[in-house]
Amino acid sequence: MLVIDDGSPDGTAAIVRSMMAVYPDQLFLEERKGKLGLGTAYIHGFKWSLAKGYQYIFEMDADFSHNPADLERLYHACKEEGADVAVGSRYVPGGKTENWPWDRQLYSRGGALYTKILTWMPVNDPTAGFLCYSRKVLEAINFDMIQFVGYAFQIEMKFAAWKLGFKIKEVPITFIDRKIGVSKMSKGIIKEGVLGVLQIQWKSLFQNYRNKVKNS
Repeated sequence: MLVIDDGSPDGTAAIVRSMMAVYPDQLFLEERKGKLGLGTAYIHGFKWSLAKGYQYIFEMDADFSHNPADLERLYHACKEEGADVAVGSRYVPGGKTENWPWDRQLYSRGGALYTKILTWMPVNDPTAGFLCYSRKVLEAINFDMIQFVGYAFQIEMKFAAWKLGFKIKEVPITFIDRKIGVSKMSKGIIKEGVLGVLQIQWKSLFQNYRNKVKNS
């Protein structure tokens, strides 16, 4: 498990460092100065994972909205069922959300439908943040082409994988709203999602997400 901490004032890094001795070679910490955005944190983690030689790389929220028990199901979808990207999905049969207010439900489901209509991407939960990537997918994507660091980052990564011809499989999960803390959802994030989808689709007409560097 890799934890990326962007100078969080809540003491996360100190807690992780204290636990690293208990879980040697299992728990890792990467510290960055300042808030550099969710997307750059994930890309930092992707590059770290590729350098370490991992074959399957997962991303998930750290507030237990994503159930760690579902990791095996995402892994199985890639390892045994032929998926290149497995998405923990709220919006396929068997998937659901718990404890979400009606406005979050509206924004999320509306955004998913909007994204699917504009991009034609066959993913019912394009903003999902619970995923398993096969190594070859992350090696193929040119991270310099990923322009969004917030809400639209999740959409753009799935879109890039799909445009490069990789198979995406959605695995139903139950997303449980956090019990402590507050959501970062804001008008700015919603705006990024709306305009970001348009930019992603427009950019794809002229540029390719493929990494030009030959992978060994």
